[in-house]
Formats: sequence, structure tokens, C-alpha cells
Amino acid sequence: MSNKSSPGMYQKAIGKLLRPGTRRRYYYELGLAGIRVIRNEGWRSFFRKALHWLAHRPAAIKRPRYELPKFNSSISKKEADELVFPVPSKKPEVSIIIPAYNKWRYTLNCLKSIAENTDGDYEVVVVDDASSDATVEVLTNVKNLNLVTNKHNAGFLESCNRGARASKGKAILFLNNDTMVTKGWLPPLLEVIRREDIGAVGSKLVYPDGTLQEAGGIIWNDGSGWNYGRGDDPGKPEYNYVRDVDYCSGAIFVVKRELFEKIGGFDERFKPAYYEDSDLCFAIRNLGYRVMYQPMTIIVHFEGVSCGTDTSSGIKKYQEINKPKFVEKWSPVLQEQQYPHDAENAFLARDRVPGKRILVIDSYVPTYDKDAGSLDMFSMLKILVELGNKVTFLGDNLRRLEPYTQGLQQKGIEVIYAPYVISVEDYIKKCGRFFDVVILSRAHIAIKHFASIKRYCVRAKVAYDTVDLHYLRQSRQASIENNEKLLKQAEETKVTELYLAKNSDITFVVSPVEKEILLKEDPSLNVEVIIRSVHSVTTPQKSFLERKDILFIGGFDHLPNVDAVVYFVKEIFPLIKQRMPDVHFYIVGSNPSKDVLSLQSAEVIVTGYVKDVAPYFENCKIFVAPLRYGAGVKGKILLSMSYGVPVVTTSIGSEGIGLVDGQNVLIADDPQEFAQQVILLCNEEELWGKLSRNSLEHIGKCFSYETAREQFKELMKNL
Repeated sequence: MSNKSSPGMYQKAIGKLLRPGTRRRYYYELGLAGIRVIRNEGWRSFFRKALHWLAHRPAAIKRPRYELPKFNSSISKKEADELVFPVPSKKPEVSIIIPAYNKWRYTLNCLKSIAENTDGDYEVVVVDDASSDATVEVLTNVKNLNLVTNKHNAGFLESCNRGARASKGKAILFLNNDTMVTKGWLPPLLEVIRREDIGAVGSKLVYPDGTLQEAGGIIWNDGSGWNYGRGDDPGKPEYNYVRDVDYCSGAIFVVKRELFEKIGGFDERFKPAYYEDSDLCFAIRNLGYRVMYQPMTIIVHFEGVSCGTDTSSGIKKYQEINKPKFVEKWSPVLQEQQYPHDAENAFLARDRVPGKRILVIDSYVPTYDKDAGSLDMFSMLKILVELGNKVTFLGDNLRRLEPYTQGLQQKGIEVIYAPYVISVEDYIKKCGRFFDVVILSRAHIAIKHFASIKRYCVRAKVAYDTVDLHYLRQSRQASIENNEKLLKQAEETKVTELYLAKNSDITFVVSPVEKEILLKEDPSLNVEVIIRSVHSVTTPQKSFLERKDILFIGGFDHLPNVDAVVYFVKEIFPLIKQRMPDVHFYIVGSNPSKDVLSLQSAEVIVTGYVKDVAPYFENCKIFVAPLRYGAGVKGKILLSMSYGVPVVTTSIGSEGIGLVDGQNVLIADDPQEFAQQVILLCNEEELWGKLSRNSLEHIGKCFSYETAREQFKELMKNL
């Protein structure tokens, strides 16, 4: 049972009249934001932002992605007789412990929701705390339920401890009897608790009307607690990512059995209830483990059913009685690690962060299975989180792209999205002061928000992440196409990129080549080469003789890829077909343009987006990257090398990767020479094997996840 704080009367009224997640609530909050803009910035700013909102507003207010179970107040005892739980194994994955005192209808509703919404190997243990109603009578006939009965009323804490002792699961899950679980509730919790460094996990608690009750708990340095997000909209970004928290409510709480037993269970000094959950979480961290919040698990909690809400009487009064005991026990930790009791500190206090708070701004949520740039961004975000940093991702388009947004959230990355944020500028203005580091990715995105970042992110070091030197790519394209207009655009982009590099604290580039180019323009720049494209080595399963055909993979929103496949099919592939008439060319990648689709034929297969590209790498003999212009490091080449598939590419394609012609790649810039290299590689098993082995070695040495992680670890020390 958790220590709770109550929202004010005004917030209660708003929550009742304008329910979170509804269209009315959204427009109410939008109106308040408009009033603030008029008051603080004037009418001109208001109209400018209103026009921006009209251009970017969401098509509709989405309802919650989950269905809440309905409480059946007229549930009968007969339904208990029909309730059947699966037979657990001798050591089930999890034991669900439910302490119950009276209120048998709530307990039966809870059990029924578990039976209907839970799969896997689990057991259910109900501890009846000497109820005076029909609880024992009702539950006795529930099949495969472990019913433990107390002879005398012992209270919540002792009942939980007794239930844990009577259980056999690898993990122990405490669940209040005045709760109901939702579909798919258990796997997300177990996925987190299985991790070696995790000691306990809690979930998102909502009221029966869908309003948020708690998204993890905050303990202030005076020992008082907050149910974070209480009374708010559960769909907001800040409540929907996995994160370290001070504590999770005992209403729904999973803990590793060995840790619970090592600690000695809930500390009995907090009998009969309150602060026992916070105390256990502090004890778990004291042993070097983490306490996490998992938003994908949604639990409906009928708060106050068990113990009421009045802290001056009944069991609830122990919330005040036990607070001094908690403060005495954890005084040093409270003073050293917790924030002062102030609503202004909630942004910081909601996350337990050993590292830095990092804001990353890019075009959109990375679609990491569709293009190399997104995969690189995804890898960088994961690494930053793994290093103990709190990472917030802000897409310039503010769109909640799925399943990619949830993918980031489950990695512990906060993703900001509409309709909860009106504009990037508004978010920066509101929250910028809390960040230690801001990473601005891509020149055209970085320049849009650079002034706001410098103005409002007052304590942050600013890193400009080039991704690649855009002006270099544009100038090369202009040269290929003999395009004067594009050349002028490249010159303008160069001015922008040099401005960003000069006025940022540090500039990230992806290759030594681009570092040299920038320093030649301005030797005073602080430029660091970072590994953005990381790959795991996949040992080839098929031999040279078992493979055939040629492969290209790349996203076709990226113009160099469009040019490359058109160039290959029209100028190189016909030369190859003269010597190898049976060979096929596979073009794999998202959003193929009309030019790319027009290449389709019996010998040229345009697949479009493919979720799993591994079979193509396992069956094709050669990967080609006939890039005529571009910049940065080419992720597609590194991806192919990570599968041990030899690559034929151009000088532009191999730039900045550290490749050696004839050792781990074949390089050719002329169509005739490129075709000859492909034909050679298709027929020379020894050469193919050499390039395959050396490709795997090069990836493992220079572009592995571990190498990038160590690089970012050192980099963060200096930011």
C-alpha cells in the first residue's frame, strides 16, 4: 500500500468534467496554452503559433489503446465455482499474491480479470486476513487457487509476507484485491523483471474512468511521497516509457524472489500497512538493483476500497504514523539522493538518473527497420540510455509513429509527441532548463531550433550531429547532375553547417574524412568522430556455391540510393548480364520511387519494404553499392559486411569506413570496371571467401555495438 497525495479541488473538478484523453480536455488545455502565449508573448506570437498548430494538428484525438475491464457489482458466488486457474508448475515463473480482507466481490472481480487476461505459467495465492464476510466461503471452490487463511487479522504487510512464504514462483507479484488487470498485463512486467540488474517492477495504475492514478512514485527528501501523474491523462508522453523510479505502489508490484527473501520481506516495523512498498524499493536499490516502472501494464485500482482515504482514522492513519519510521531508517539516502518537496522538481524527480539528462532532436521518430539513418539514430539512443543517461527524443514533426515510438519507450526513452505538445519550441521553452546535453541532428532540423535551444537550455552543452555533411552530398549531386541551382543550395547549406559547428559546444561527424573537411574550413572547431552505424556480426550459414544473385538494400527517400540503382540497372547490369545471363538483381528498401519501380523486370526484382532482410543476405552472393554521390558512412555497406556478404562499391561508397580495395571490399568507379569486379567476385570462390572473412573482422573491430558504447562513454564524460 502506497503513500498517496491528493489532487486539489480545482483539478478534481476539471478531471470530472473534462476527462483526460477526451476531445474536450484537449481543447481545454490548448485554450489554456493559447492564453499563456497571449499573456507572455503577445498576439503576434499567438497567431504565428496558431497557424503552426493548424498546419500540424492531429487528425483526431486517439482513444487509449487498451480496454478497461468493467467492475461487476452484482457478481455472484456461483461465478467463483466456475472460475478455473491453470495448474502451475512446481516452480512457476511468477506467484500472484493477493491479500484480502472482506469485500469479496472486489476479490472475485480481481480473480476473474486475472483468469481472463493472463497466460503462461503462474500461480495465484489469496491470503484471507480473517475476513468477517463470505470471502473464504466464496473462494474455497475456485479451482487451482491457493487460499491461505489467517486465524487473526494481521494486516496488509504480514498477509503479503505470509503469501510470499506460501508461494513457489521465481518472481513474486503483489496485487491488491481492489484491482482488475487488463489484457496482456503480465508479459511486459516479466520481460523487465527477468533482466539481471532489475529488482522490482511496477505498472501504470488508472482509476475506473481511465484517469491516471499513478505512473511510478516519487519520494521527496522529507520522506513524503507523490503518486506521479495523479489525476492526469495516462496518454501523455511522460507516463509512457520504462524508467527508474523511487518506488512503485504495493497495489501492483513484482519483485525477484531471491531479493525479497534476502531483504527479509516487507519490514514489519511498518505494520500493518503504508511505507512498506517504498521501504522495500529503497532496500532493493541498496543491494545494487534497480526499481522500474512499466507503462505497458495497465491496472485498474479502486483506490480506498481496502483502507479508505482518510489519513486521520482507520488503517489509513498509518500513512502518517509510518512516515517518521521511514525517514529515520533512510535519512542519509533521503538527504543525499532525493529532491526537495516541490512540484517544480517533479520533472527531475520522476526519473532516477545516475548520468545526464539528454534531449535529442531529429526529423521524426526513427523508423529503424526502414532506413540506415534511423537505425543509426536508434542505436545511439539505446547506447545513451544504457550508459545511465535519461534520454528524451523530440521529433520535429511531433508524430507518434508506431510501433517505433513504443519501441523507444520500452528501451527507456521518453518520446515527445502531439497532441500533448503543441510545438517543438513550446516544449523547449517549458522544459529546456532541465537538460544537461542537447543533441541536434541534421542541419535543416538543427537550424530551426538552434536559437530556442541556446536561449532556453541554459545549462546544456549543445552537440550538433551532422549525420553526414549535407553540403558535401549536395555539391557532389550537383556535379553529377550538372545542376547550378543545387550547387547554390549546397553553398547555402555549407554556411548553415559551419555556423552550427562553430556555435555548438561540439560537432559529431561519422568519419575522419568529414572531420578533416570541417577542420580545414575552421581549425578552431571542436569536432569528434562518432560511430553511429553499429552492427552485430552474423556468421554466414550458406557457402559460396549455395548462393547466387546480386543485392542492393536502402531506403528510397534518400536520393543517392535512387540514383545508385537506376545507374546500376541502366549502365552496369547489362554488362554483367552478357557474361552471367541467369543472374537476378534484388532491390530491397522502403518507399521505392517511380524511377525505381520502373526498373522492375524478370531479372530486376523491386520488393519494397521488407521487415526481415536476413534471408536476402543469406541467399545473395554479392552486395552492390554503386553510389555516385553522398556523404558520411554508408550504413547499407556496413550492414552487408556484418552478414559476411562481400561488397562492390564506388570510392564514394567506401569513403570514411576504412576499407581497403581487394582486402575487404572491391572498389570501382567506372561502369565497365564495376561490372568486371562483380563478375570476378561471382566466379572466384577464394576471393569471395577472403572478402567475406575480412568484412566480418572489420565490422567486429571498428563498427561493433561495444566499440560505439565505449566511445560514447568517454564522450559523455566531457559533456
